[in-house]
Amino acid sequence: MAEQTVFDEVGGLPFFEALVDHFYDGVEADPDLLALYPDPTDLVGARRRLALFLAQYWGGPTTYSDERGHPRLFMRHTPFAIDVAARDRWLTAMRAAVAEMEPAPEVAERLLRYFEMAAEAMRNQA
Repeated sequence: MAEQTVFDEVGGLPFFEALVDHFYDGVEADPDLLALYPDPTDLVGARRRLALFLAQYWGGPTTYSDERGHPRLFMRHTPFAIDVAARDRWLTAMRAAVAEMEPAPEVAERLLRYFEMAAEAMRNQA
């Protein structure tokens, strides 16, 4: 019997769409974090891409890769100055989004561990 993925455990794409909506609500409330986005007045595309990426990463459909190719996360983020403060602001917004979603504790722990690792991996400045 196949092991259930996080994607399946949380109910699929709607969970990740809602998580990303909560996250971007936090981004929009933080002027310094919002300033990192190429077009802070239009985050629709960013919301969709992040939801699809997270859904795929956690075991869902490959829509993100089908549409955009390999994620190449570090490469896609190199144009943006991501220092410790930006990383921490991003993590604050994502931690709040996870808390808002109230997944099972073991799922929350896995999500947060991943987000902490990914946020540090995207940092490109001291």
